[in-house]
Amino acid sequence: MLQHQDPPDGGWGWVIVGATFMQFSLFFGVLRSMGVFFVEFGDHFGEPSRRVSWISSTCLCMHQLLSPLASAIANRFGARPVVITGGVLASAGFACACFAQELNHMFLSLGAVTGLGWALVFGPSVSTLSRYFNRRRTLALGVAFTGVGISSFAFSPLFQLLLDKYGWRGALLILAGMELNLCLCGTLLRPITLKEDLMQSKLKDKETSIVQKVVQFFDLSLMTDRIFMLYVLSISFTNFGFFIPIIHLVPHAKLLGHDSYSAAFLLSAASTTDILSRLLCGWLADRYKAHMLYIYVMWAMATGITIALIPVGTTYVSLLIISVFYGFFAGALGPLIFGLIPHIVGIDKVSNAIGLLLMLESFTSLLGPPLSGFLMDKTGSYNVSFVMAGTSVMISALLALFLLAGRNGPCGVCKRGQSSGFFKTSQTRVEGTEPVGPGTRHEIER
Repeated sequence: MLQHQDPPDGGWGWVIVGATFMQFSLFFGVLRSMGVFFVEFGDHFGEPSRRVSWISSTCLCMHQLLSPLASAIANRFGARPVVITGGVLASAGFACACFAQELNHMFLSLGAVTGLGWALVFGPSVSTLSRYFNRRRTLALGVAFTGVGISSFAFSPLFQLLLDKYGWRGALLILAGMELNLCLCGTLLRPITLKEDLMQSKLKDKETSIVQKVVQFFDLSLMTDRIFMLYVLSISFTNFGFFIPIIHLVPHAKLLGHDSYSAAFLLSAASTTDILSRLLCGWLADRYKAHMLYIYVMWAMATGITIALIPVGTTYVSLLIISVFYGFFAGALGPLIFGLIPHIVGIDKVSNAIGLLLMLESFTSLLGPPLSGFLMDKTGSYNVSFVMAGTSVMISALLALFLLAGRNGPCGVCKRGQSSGFFKTSQTRVEGTEPVGPGTRHEIER
């Protein structure tokens, strides 16, 4: 195990970035491209769109609902074994789905088993990456998240090709083999010990009651942090509408009369600008840390407006243009959301904070796509669904504005030596010791 006083901001951290890049490709890239399967599932099982949409919702809900448990186990046993176990479960879910005889089997395999596997992969990987970086943390997250855009660009037409050549059962079996690469990526997650961890371990030694151990295991004290909980509420609204275009853009294009490959190319086009956006916002957020929250608010608002405008794209060219802008604005949200967490709660709490954030927003993940499918069955189109999704993301941006109220200085900038009501200084005190790090350790500086 590596030991550092401060995050090394490089070194083996870039290997972690590469591993996380592949993991995001095999998680979000696959999830974003699964829409091409849903039409096949609906036709084969004779089920409506709202029922088929529960596959992705169940998977997302399991991934997010179980994230606190995954983070807590990773804190206890290390990220490496947890991620490897998650890779095995994700592969097993796709393999079992090949033998599905009814849609309920899909809910159990692709939804529950694969969702559990992805829960064990995502949180520990993001927290490990965050611990290796400080000054360039958001850029590192942005580089890792480009795996989502690159894989989405390749996977949408690839999955359509696999469907045409092998059918949906054969295609899912191939995906099961691909998911095993998560295990290889997990072996690269070398643990690192920071000085905050040493202080936390001393605190744990002093806590002897069962209740205290449970609270410490999951770090439930974060539930009493009003700023963190407001941030969770904002991200929950983002989460409600964010996945609806990813899942239903391809079926929407098919309803407009476009062929399968042209419809799948819309996601590929969105993924192209998605890549650029993640890198650009990662650089901007690290360059202007004091304005990171403003950057998130602007990007979230633009994402919501773009999603709401999807029904305006009545021709293929107009729909393609909207998809390109949607990819550009939506792509940056991932690095910004997880890049802000260490500045809110401190690097020593980032693992449990990610787990709790994902768990608390899981309820909106569960409701979004099925409600979209329900509205489609009632109205005959996805237009109302896209307007609803865009409105939800715009509400998220407005809620994030309330986080600015507690910040100090002009334009929401934290001045050196001050503790902001939003971006906190993480100072863990132990009896007989000094605070961890200098007073401005976790403050945002220009």
